[in-house]
Amino acid sequence: MSSPLTHYAHSGDASIAYQVFGSGSHDLVLINGPASHLELMWEEPNTARCFGRLGSFARVVMFDRRGTGLSDSVTRPPTLEQQMDDLCAVLDAVGVQRTALWGASDLGLSALFAATYPDRVTALILSSVSPRGAAAMNSELKSQLLDAIENHWGEGTLLSVYAPSQVGNRAFEEWWGRMQRSSVSPGMARQLMEMIAQTDLTALLPTIRVPTLVTHQTDDRYIPIDVGREVASLIPGAGFIEYPGQDTYGWVDAPAIEDIEEFLTGRRPPEQADRVLATVMFTDIVGSTETASRLGDGRWRELLAEHNALVRTQLDRWRGTEVKTIGDGFLATFDGPARAVRCAAEIVDDAGDIGLRIRAGLHTGECELVGQDVAGIAVHIGARVMTEAEPGEVLASSTVKDLVVGSGLRFSERGVRSFKGVPDPWRLYALERSSIAGPSRPVRFSQAAGSSSSVSVGSASGLENT
Repeated sequence: MSSPLTHYAHSGDASIAYQVFGSGSHDLVLINGPASHLELMWEEPNTARCFGRLGSFARVVMFDRRGTGLSDSVTRPPTLEQQMDDLCAVLDAVGVQRTALWGASDLGLSALFAATYPDRVTALILSSVSPRGAAAMNSELKSQLLDAIENHWGEGTLLSVYAPSQVGNRAFEEWWGRMQRSSVSPGMARQLMEMIAQTDLTALLPTIRVPTLVTHQTDDRYIPIDVGREVASLIPGAGFIEYPGQDTYGWVDAPAIEDIEEFLTGRRPPEQADRVLATVMFTDIVGSTETASRLGDGRWRELLAEHNALVRTQLDRWRGTEVKTIGDGFLATFDGPARAVRCAAEIVDDAGDIGLRIRAGLHTGECELVGQDVAGIAVHIGARVMTEAEPGEVLASSTVKDLVVGSGLRFSERGVRSFKGVPDPWRLYALERSSIAGPSRPVRFSQAAGSSSSVSVGSASGLENT
C-alpha cells in the first residue's frame, strides 16, 4: 500500500500536514508521537501493512505535529494547547465532528484532547504510554538518548530502545535512520526529550470520561509494563490488554489491531487461517537475565544486537522465515526440516562465539498462518520441545528426525516427554555433532522425536497461551 496524498490544514500561522486513508465506517485519528514523517512511514513494509489493516475498518486521519515531518518547522516544541489547536484544525479540514483517538506512544495530546473535548471523542486508545516522563527516562537511558541525539542522529540509533526486535534487520535500520533525519532535527529532538522528561500527566487521567483501552507490550524496553498498568488504573473504566513483545514502536507487528477493531466496532474480525506443512524453530538465550545483570544494560543491548544479527544471517542463509521475536529468542519457520536443523545448529555455534548459550527446539507439522503469525498444535509442540533443550542443544520431534532420513544428520535419543495440552507423548533426540561436520561448521544439537501417531492441528492459539 503506497502513501496517500498529503494535505495541509492551517492552524494559526502554521501549516499542518495530514493524510486520510481507509474505507471503514468509523473515524479514527492516529497520533504518532512525539515525531513522525507521514510519507516515509509508508515505506516500511510492516508499518504500511498495519496502516492498511486499520483502513479496513476505519477512516484514518494522521498528521505530523508542527516542527516535525512535513509540517511547518518551529524553533521550540509546540505546547499541548497548540497541539490541540492543530488537531482541531485537521479535524475541521477533513470534516470530522466526532472521532476515536489512538495515541500510539503519545499520551499528552491524546489524553488532554479526550478530557477537554469529550463531545468530539468517541473512544480513546493508548498504547505504550507513560504518565510521567521520568518513569521512562532513568539516568542511563537519558545519557543514551543524549549521546544518540548529539553525536549519532540519523544513523539509525536507539533501535535497541524503541524496536529491539529489528536490531540486525539492515533494511529496517536504514529506514529508521532516514526517519530520524526526516522527522525532526537533532536540536528539536533534544528539546522534545527535555519536554517529555518534565511532563507529568498523572492528575489528568482521572478526568477522562470517554471509553478507553490501554495496551502495552510485556517486555517494553522503554516504558515498563507496570507503567502501562498504572495508566489504565488511573482512567475510570479503562480496559487494559498486554501482549508479548518488547517494541515501543508499535507498527512492526501491532498485535493490538484486532482488539482495537473490536473495541471500536463491537465486532471482532474473523481470522483468515491458511494451513501449511512447515518446520517451526524456537530459539532462546539461556541465562539471559543473569547475563544482562552481569554485563549491564548498555553492553547487554550491544550483545543482543549481535545475537539478533547472527540469527537473521543464518535464517537468510537457510531460507528460514522470521515470524517474530519472543523475549530474547526467535520463532521462525522453514519449508524443509533439514535446513531448519542446520540453521539451528549454526545459530547455536555462532552465538557461542560471542559468549551466549543458545538452546533450540524444532518440530514439523501443519501450521495455521494467521496474518503474519503462525499457530496451532505444531507451534505449541515446537515451543515445548525448546524448553526441554539443554544449553547448546537443538531438540526436535520424531517427525523432524524421520523426515531428514538420507540427509546425513544423525541423532541420539533423549527420552520421552509429555507436554501439557498435547495428547501424545514425544520422544526427544539430540543431533550428533559429527553429523553436521563438512561444508558447514560442526555443531552442537538436540532433537525430539514424537509418537508414531500423525500430527493433528487444534484451533489457533497464540504462544502466550502455551
